[in-house]
Amino acid sequence: MHTTLIDAATLALHAADPKWVILDCRHDLLNPAFGREAFAAGHIPGAQFASIDDDLSGPKTGTGSTFLGRHPLPERAALVQALRRFGIDDDSQVVAYDAQGGMYAARLWWLLRWIGHQAVAVLDGGLPAWQAAGQPVTAEPAPQRSAGGIAERPSLTRTVSVDDVVANLGTQDFTVVDARASDRFRGENETIDPVGGHIPGAKNRFFKDNLGADGKFKPAAQLKEDFAPLFASPAAAVMQCGSGVTACHNLLALEVAGLPGAALYPGSWSEWCAAPERPVATGA
Repeated sequence: MHTTLIDAATLALHAADPKWVILDCRHDLLNPAFGREAFAAGHIPGAQFASIDDDLSGPKTGTGSTFLGRHPLPERAALVQALRRFGIDDDSQVVAYDAQGGMYAARLWWLLRWIGHQAVAVLDGGLPAWQAAGQPVTAEPAPQRSAGGIAERPSLTRTVSVDDVVANLGTQDFTVVDARASDRFRGENETIDPVGGHIPGAKNRFFKDNLGADGKFKPAAQLKEDFAPLFASPAAAVMQCGSGVTACHNLLALEVAGLPGAALYPGSWSEWCAAPERPVATGA
């Protein structure tokens, strides 16, 4: 069972195994059509496309038209149905990949753990690592798979709500760690964040800092050392980002480092800044 990362060589050995399900999670925040177009142009043989917007997120508004962020969590039942359409069973080994260092594949990794499925891993280095290893890509449509029977089980993850984060401004029971780039954290990138800044008291850990120069995750010991100054323990840490997607990259890195137990704030900055009464900090 692979539960965090998998390398290209290992995936190649099992790519044709009917018990393995490979999902392409490529995406672009500024171009929603990018993922499907990239998949159609070339993907790992046997892979299926999983849309961040359509398959791995829920409606942006909740009760009373409350804005829940750009990529809210899907309803658990809806997620299970989407995963069954991909042919995922309770005993399936799922492998997620993208071409952006795992920033989107980690969302699928986290969601499967959210519904209690442990056998899910991210392809370390993504599609570039696959191709660098001499493995093929194809533009052929993915073969039709029979519907899977994956069932929801007790969650392997934790979440906090926006109300929890508001309350924490006073209690400081946990440390919020923001996975966005430093310019977005400081409030200097209006293209992506029309309302710039960060949650007061949050610390910045850009998700790309989890990767080495080769685009693969740093060794566990290095990741553990990198995260050490940010919080006292993972149980007292909450990961967030712009919309709850790249925060999962930090959560994956923590698992690789042997530091499990941190929570996700799914609504993240896009939900937080939508209500003017919530305070905003700017600068470093």
